[in-house]
Amino acid sequence: MDGHEPGSTTQERLLDDLRQVIENAEELLKNTHQYNGVSYQVARAKLAQALLTATEELARFEDAHIDRMIELTAVANRLHRDLTGEAKMLRAFNPET
Repeated sequence: MDGHEPGSTTQERLLDDLRQVIENAEELLKNTHQYNGVSYQVARAKLAQALLTATEELARFEDAHIDRMIELTAVANRLHRDLTGEAKMLRAFNPET
């Protein structure tokens, strides 16, 4: 078991892209605070709300990913009867298991 499910690389890439979009949008909000027109303020408020939603969704995805990794690790430990931390580490670094 290599820890990768079909599509996990694509999912990781999408999550990385989402992180980058969030960072860029946050930077845009920081750099446009001086614009006071109503249309700017409305656009900034919409962007701020979208950022909040995207950040919350990203956190949910990351939590689900961590939970899945923990679950897969527990399954692997039971499958290989890894009873100690040492056994887990040795198996993790042994390419033949």
